[in-house]
Amino acid sequence: MTGALEDLLRELAPQVLGALVRRYGHFDIAEDAVQEAMLAAAQQWPDEGVPDSPRGWLITVASRRLTDLLRREQARQRREDRVAQWTLPGEPVADTDDTLVLLFMCCHPSLSPASQIALTLRAVGGLTTAEIARAFLVPEATMTRRITRAKATVKDSGARFTLPADREERLGAVLQVVYLIFNEGYASTTGPSLQRVELSAEGIRLARMLHRLLPDDSEVTGLLALMLLTDARRPARSGPLGELVPMAEQDRSLWIRELIEEGVELITAALPRGPVGPYQLQAAIAAVHDESPSAEETDWAQILALYEVLLQVTDNPMVALNHVVAVAMARGPDEGLELLASIEDDDRIAKDHRLSAVRAHLLEMSGDTAGARAAYEEAASRTTSLPQQRYLHTRASRL
Repeated sequence: MTGALEDLLRELAPQVLGALVRRYGHFDIAEDAVQEAMLAAAQQWPDEGVPDSPRGWLITVASRRLTDLLRREQARQRREDRVAQWTLPGEPVADTDDTLVLLFMCCHPSLSPASQIALTLRAVGGLTTAEIARAFLVPEATMTRRITRAKATVKDSGARFTLPADREERLGAVLQVVYLIFNEGYASTTGPSLQRVELSAEGIRLARMLHRLLPDDSEVTGLLALMLLTDARRPARSGPLGELVPMAEQDRSLWIRELIEEGVELITAALPRGPVGPYQLQAAIAAVHDESPSAEETDWAQILALYEVLLQVTDNPMVALNHVVAVAMARGPDEGLELLASIEDDDRIAKDHRLSAVRAHLLEMSGDTAGARAAYEEAASRTTSLPQQRYLHTRASRL
């Protein structure tokens, strides 16, 4: 299957799933039907060509599969007499994108935050169960059971496939899920590629949908701005062999100016509206980086001030780690190392490779070559991303 076809199917999968759930219900069985339709497309389209309406083709095939699966399920429950009378509606499902409704449905309040994220990454983001398990640092079998239970909970809740009245209450989970999808694409947690462009693009697409739905919500605007300002650096993040290029060494002429301009415009408009939340503050930090002509001219004092405000509104260990970097860049590596020691015992990041990588960088800045090399090697041993492993080993060998 070609990359273009794979991208098309990944984009269409949540739309087709949303269309089936809206029309027929049966979330869990609908997902199985969509997977079978995707498999049929992957087998037939390379030889027969992509149909004029690929989404309509997939919905038709998935609808037939869904009916077959429902008949089998009902047969097992000894209700063949009712199923035998079922027929598919004559008209195709309307050509609308139900992804956003599916997104809110996956963030149902009866689910735990972890289950909301896992279910959405599976149903909307298109991540495999194995990828989600790695992101949660749990065995794949555990994640399979969690997603299965989440589907059953949504089904048992009797949720209707419409935008919920309590969408404001679910918005925090929705934003977190969309950002996780983007992050998995921008910096893949595992595998041979540094980036998975189709996932970061899907995250941005979902954020744009949310922004159209809630244009006056400053945090929705902030999230979209953050993604655009981050994604603008994508062309410069990897070298010709796919190797990781850190921001300080990136060719900034490769950054996508249109995304930077759009992101800056969005965050500039959002900040005065208030209240200021974590996504807006992170977008403001990204804007300072993106508007700096060079790494040497970065306004680290402003970035440090923004991180200190951000720490007051969120309890996030990665924010605390990035604050350490800002302190080191603004006031020197010794202060950074001293602050780093105060967060190293946080169980949420104690074994994360990024903690060791920051320690290595600060030790290198301070002149402790041996300590830096050991920390780079430790960081390399803790990441499952091959490009990051190669980068960290290279930094260690240089010392």
